[in-house]
Amino acid sequence: MGKSAGKKVVKNEEGDDCDGWWWLVHKNIGASFLCIAVFAFLVRVAVSFHPYSGAGNPPKYGDYEAQRHWMEITLNLPAKEWYRNSTTNDLNYWGLDYPPLTAYQSYVHGLFLRSFHPESVSLFTSRGHESYFGKLLMRWTVLSSDILFLFPAVFCFLVVYYTGRGRRSDIAWLIAMILLNPCLILIDHGHFQYNCISLGLTIGAVAAILSDKELVACVLFSLALNHKQMSAYFAPAFFSHLLGKCLRRRNPILEVSKLGLVVVGTFAIVWWPYLHSMDSFLGVLSRLAPFERGLYEDYVANFWCTTSVLIKWKRLFTIKSMKLLSFWATILTCLPSMIQQIWNPSNLGFLYGLLNSSFSFYLFSFQGM
Repeated sequence: MGKSAGKKVVKNEEGDDCDGWWWLVHKNIGASFLCIAVFAFLVRVAVSFHPYSGAGNPPKYGDYEAQRHWMEITLNLPAKEWYRNSTTNDLNYWGLDYPPLTAYQSYVHGLFLRSFHPESVSLFTSRGHESYFGKLLMRWTVLSSDILFLFPAVFCFLVVYYTGRGRRSDIAWLIAMILLNPCLILIDHGHFQYNCISLGLTIGAVAAILSDKELVACVLFSLALNHKQMSAYFAPAFFSHLLGKCLRRRNPILEVSKLGLVVVGTFAIVWWPYLHSMDSFLGVLSRLAPFERGLYEDYVANFWCTTSVLIKWKRLFTIKSMKLLSFWATILTCLPSMIQQIWNPSNLGFLYGLLNSSFSFYLFSFQGM
């Protein structure tokens, strides 16, 4: 049979035969986003039903225990003790090693857990706690973080990105690629991580850049940096693009100063509990850059790990020399796109710059940050 009887074929503006997919692609952004977002949410829920690494495996029990322990530390100790080794806070047992905004997020989620299941965050008696209800509450904190941070940021980015664009034939694919990213779903919802927060803040900052709201972008990206230091992967692209735009305005020094003040102000607010002494500040900073772990870990498939089959980096070079080598390799591979954006900033160039800088950091930075 040549054609199915009674089936109505719809042609889009490009003359292609299509059916329900045409509606999803060519309907407004909100309708497309809502359909895919609901499906993406259900995928996250399905993943959260599966086991996670380290479950029931002492002495450290895996990622669930790490996040749960951070919640009880921030709940039961004053902020100045969160990053300091003590009898009540053994940093060798899942010590906090992310910036202060992650600690504040752990505190807020810890309040939620304590309201419904206080024994899961009791600090002295809860080590290795793995109750079903406690894990269910933890799963909900990850899901709610996705809904509150990543999903709205992606929607804002899409609205800004597609404003003024006549053709939207790829919109559904773009939404699906972002919201159904398997790496993000497996890490966050399979292993109790909160990358969705820092990634959502970064995407929000990108949307702000594309809509010429540079001050908002500085606040959002500064918050992303203060949530997870891996957000530094995107810093060269933000820096070069904003600097390039400032240099083309009537008063470049004033424009740069405004952005600098916003960044410094945001960092100062987040780091306020640790600015009372240099020792306290450096104590937190040392936790964010664990150089003692070495150049890379065996499961980080970056340039150094891959080439170690031929070149034994850890044996041939000291940690100090490898820090310098990885630093310059990262900077030099970021440099072309940075120079291009300083010289001729554009929205498309900025997006390519984000891709280039993230690859540079992933491949060459020390310990993958």
